[in-house]
Amino acid sequence: MKRIIDHHLLLWKDTPYRKPLLLRGARQVGKTHAIQQLGKFFENFIEINFESTNTEIKHIFDQDLDPERIIRDLSLILGTRIEPGKSLLFFDEIQVIPKAVTALRYFYEKLPQLHVIAAGSLLDFTTQDIGMPVGRISSLYMHPLSFIEFLCACGHALLAEEFLKHDIASPLNEAVHQKGLQLLGEYLAIGGMPEAVQRWQATRDPFLCFEVHHALLDTYRQDFGKYAQKFQIKYLDVLFNAIPRQMGAKFKYSAIDGDYRKRELAPCLDLLSTAGVAHKVMRSAGNGIPLGAEADPSDFKILFLDIALSQALLGLDLKTWFLNATQEFVNKGAVMEAFIGQEFLAYAEPIHKNSLFYWRRHALNSEAEIDYLMQEKAHIIPIEVKSGQGSTLKSMHMFLESHTQSPYGIRFSTQNYHVHEKIHSYPLYAVPHVVLASQGRDIESYAALCAR
Repeated sequence: MKRIIDHHLLLWKDTPYRKPLLLRGARQVGKTHAIQQLGKFFENFIEINFESTNTEIKHIFDQDLDPERIIRDLSLILGTRIEPGKSLLFFDEIQVIPKAVTALRYFYEKLPQLHVIAAGSLLDFTTQDIGMPVGRISSLYMHPLSFIEFLCACGHALLAEEFLKHDIASPLNEAVHQKGLQLLGEYLAIGGMPEAVQRWQATRDPFLCFEVHHALLDTYRQDFGKYAQKFQIKYLDVLFNAIPRQMGAKFKYSAIDGDYRKRELAPCLDLLSTAGVAHKVMRSAGNGIPLGAEADPSDFKILFLDIALSQALLGLDLKTWFLNATQEFVNKGAVMEAFIGQEFLAYAEPIHKNSLFYWRRHALNSEAEIDYLMQEKAHIIPIEVKSGQGSTLKSMHMFLESHTQSPYGIRFSTQNYHVHEKIHSYPLYAVPHVVLASQGRDIESYAALCAR
């Protein structure tokens, strides 16, 4: 499957300013596969999985962390030469050996010409414990497949390229627009987890994909014991199930069924965020940049890792997305809001962990809420997500009136592309163009992924 991260991995491979790289992200989003694909561009690809490798290799890091010695010993044990400029050395599940993470800094300092890359599903917990060598290791963050990646995987590369490049100035042909919404319905049912997409790609049987969803959810639950204390596991399970139920609304610990206290649940929610299973959307005043400067850490919404997994947790009937997608869009406003947030994360610059923000005004007879705030150069752009046609935009107009530095607002809905006064309307499938254009990034290079 073509992944956006492939583009960034190739850039890392070719840059003369390369540092050892950590590929970060939740379990099962495709990190290992992406690195294996990168390995095809090298004469020699050496993959070491610290969860399954032999004890001899693990003991290599018990000695000093001199990279030349490590490479020599690895070469002797594996029976293959590891040569700078020709080899890609990949440490998978590197969090199992924390000293191996520390060793990466010395590869940068003493052996910078060697391509070294590492990944790990729970890597962020290890880096919290041992610290990150500032300026000596690079990171890329990976997410489930975006809608554009889903289209490419399912044989709709031309549509994917069009959605990436299409400008708001002219509407799409209505038949093409409806095709985009129909395929979006499929994506909302299948989601972006690679195993589910591969199953859909191979069989076109949604029920086989739904089986994958529940197996993945069980895998995430089984991980709880790897990063939480024993007494916290019950709280993690409660939160895991509760997050989708508060989709699209301010997260409230008090809304969780049972006799639980915030002081018990809050640390566990942070654990789920660190594991990449949940993402906070924090409230910001939206008066200027950076948006985080005016964020309220106690006021946030929560996104689950994947839109299909969140619906599976809720027990929703996902096959209805295939039967009548148009009606489903209207009925599932919170799902569409979560989808847009997932898309914003997928297309954001992957060199750092990105944050999402929303805006809400709570005043007597003057309630208003904007689903997301986006930075475009020096401006803040309000974004509303409408599950249907989305003709009512009271909150949007209120925000634009009170934030005169915002030149326009964006509405995502089932409507075609068009502009009316200060409202720019995009179809729900058009997030990648909006994100890339707002950041001044090269849309053509992303469109080229569709053609590979």
